[in-house]
Amino acid sequence: MSIDDATPEEWNRASNRKSSYPEDNHHPITKPQHYNKGGIEAIDYIKQQLGTGFGDYCAGNVMKYVHRFKYKNGLEDLKKARVYLDWLIEDVKGD
Repeated sequence: MSIDDATPEEWNRASNRKSSYPEDNHHPITKPQHYNKGGIEAIDYIKQQLGTGFGDYCAGNVMKYVHRFKYKNGLEDLKKARVYLDWLIEDVKGD
């Protein structure tokens, strides 16, 4: 299956991933290899450190990726924006 064919449910599962995935299970949009050094996903660390500010962080990244998609990475940036939007939605629902 291609990432382009992923359903909303599959994106939700990807955005709710745990840091216990095998080291070789990486994806350039949902689980970049360079963001999992030291045994913890960078996004999990950021969420832990920001606490209630995590939603603002996600919203800022949605804006960043939507703004730059035409000039930098095209569809890949839109998919990254969608991941951050899903995390933002989950954060809002959790409040």
